[in-house]
Amino acid sequence: MFVAVALDAGSEERFEEVGGVLEQYGFKKVQAGLWESPSIMEKYLSRLKRDIDRKTDFYDKLRIYQYPLEGTLIITSLKRKRWKRTKLKI
Repeated sequence: MFVAVALDAGSEERFEEVGGVLEQYGFKKVQAGLWESPSIMEKYLSRLKRDIDRKTDFYDKLRIYQYPLEGTLIITSLKRKRWKRTKLKI
């Protein structure tokens, strides 16, 4: 499954911490605030979200784009320490 993560961190310190977590999971930084992984397994994704949640605070915003998952594009966003999931049929 292809996964991309876009991060708008509230501070440079948080940016570095979350970027480090993403790189531990095999993500490659492709642009400022954007990481991609063409082959992350679904079972590691929930662990990644938990690790990201521990490193972020109220001011950080993050979006995870997953494709394909059940034939749909899944967008999971973190804003104000709350996760929200959106499914888009393709």
